[in-house]
Amino acid sequence: MEKVRLADKFALFEQHWTPKIVGELNDSYVLLAKLKGELFWHMHAGEDELFLVIKGKLLLKLRDRDVRLEEGEFFIVPKGVEHLPIADEEAQVLLLEPKSTKHTGNVVNEQTVTAYERL
Repeated sequence: MEKVRLADKFALFEQHWTPKIVGELNDSYVLLAKLKGELFWHMHAGEDELFLVIKGKLLLKLRDRDVRLEEGEFFIVPKGVEHLPIADEEAQVLLLEPKSTKHTGNVVNEQTVTAYERL
């Protein structure tokens, strides 16, 4: 493993809502994603999901409240909690989640990524 410079990795892709693998930690992936607009309501029944905002802002809507994240802040969505990620402007986010986590959890549609690209 070599050191990872996040800015260099983010520069390698433009797509939104398509996480990329930049590392592995035990049985988890370290993923980078660019987010813009909104995804859709979904949940991960068996896995927690960490969202760390590197650049920009992210709104995580939960059924009982909204969580607003600024650069340098993170939030862990507990397993089984429905969430809707929204980024009015492009946000660069680091995700930490078990390798078993399905991209869009209990919802599968045209935005669902079934295999992550490794950078």
